[in-house]
Amino acid sequence: MTDTAARPLIRLVPGHDRRVKGGHPWAFSNEIAMTAAARALPPGGAVRLEGDDGWRHGTWSFNPHSLIAARLLDRDPGAALDLAWARQRLGAALALREKLYATPFYRLVHAEADGLPGLVIDRYGDALALQANTAGMEVLTPVLVEALRDLVAPRLVVGRNDAAVRRLEGLEEQVAPLLGEGGTAQVEEGGLRFAVDLLGGQKTGWFYDQRENRDRVARLAPGATVLDAFCHTGGFGLRCAAAGAARVTLLDRSAHALDLAMETARANGLADRVEAQRGEALETLERMGAAGTRFDIVVADPPAFAKSRKDQPQALRGYGKLARLVAPLVAKGGFLFIASCSHHVSPGDFADAVIWGLGRARRDAKLLFQGGAGPDHPVHPQLPESAYLKAMLFQLA
Repeated sequence: MTDTAARPLIRLVPGHDRRVKGGHPWAFSNEIAMTAAARALPPGGAVRLEGDDGWRHGTWSFNPHSLIAARLLDRDPGAALDLAWARQRLGAALALREKLYATPFYRLVHAEADGLPGLVIDRYGDALALQANTAGMEVLTPVLVEALRDLVAPRLVVGRNDAAVRRLEGLEEQVAPLLGEGGTAQVEEGGLRFAVDLLGGQKTGWFYDQRENRDRVARLAPGATVLDAFCHTGGFGLRCAAAGAARVTLLDRSAHALDLAMETARANGLADRVEAQRGEALETLERMGAAGTRFDIVVADPPAFAKSRKDQPQALRGYGKLARLVAPLVAKGGFLFIASCSHHVSPGDFADAVIWGLGRARRDAKLLFQGGAGPDHPVHPQLPESAYLKAMLFQLA
């Protein structure tokens, strides 16, 4: 326990406590009485949050400069945010993942659902990528790294603190080791070992959120020709190659990502059935369609089209166009997997855009699967918008 009286007290505006009383883990700046003392508090510090009626809501991290001004850390207003607290919170997340997965390759922490708002940690055996996207997690990073040392004894922890969302919290973007040296790791999936660049790769280096979807697509791959568009380091395509695909084409604009993909292909004895093609995906897909190129399986898993809410209309047009471009590339009776990782696009709107694109391409389809991320990406029940991944698998006639 800490000295509760010594922790700054922040109050909710009268009549603005309904969401927080209902269990929501955020309080917005317009819901908080922003006194001069509150505005002067350092970003990321721990505060006690109370309603105007005296209702105690616990310990929250507070950032007076952010739209999401307060984020729940603990229901106890006197919780000591020390090493023991960090070990308990991270230990609970670890125990869940160890029940879900037999090997140490998974998203270890997924923000609010794991009681660590804004924190993402991906585990690659003895290497970790840590992304602190809120001021509160930035302040707690040293104690979190110490707790990780106690729990999993990593040789390497890389801070992948380069997400644009950090700017909304007034944080700088930076990438650097927090523990140990180097920046390379490996991930094991589907019997393959993939090279991962924790310092220079996208986001935290690997997309664990698509693991179950890669399993699903790979089961369709024996004997198939496969196009993996926006492939990054080739997760979908190389899983298909390992499952017995006859030919796999990897398409991405990043030479570095394609080099890592081909390194993995060679290391796993798949290079004779895998080719890498560098190019802007949409332009290349359009050229392929005009040339009459066909594949048994097409995967289209692009980066987020909507970086903010105002981008939503443009993003939906983009997903519709993408579906229209990839549908002609799918052979009759073949399969299309298409996904969106845009937080600001709802599952229903994404589905409508994809179905529109299929219609414009004059392709009849069967929807075989519609879902999202795997269970190592749990969702806080009060934050359904954090279920960002949308995925659809079709068979096209």
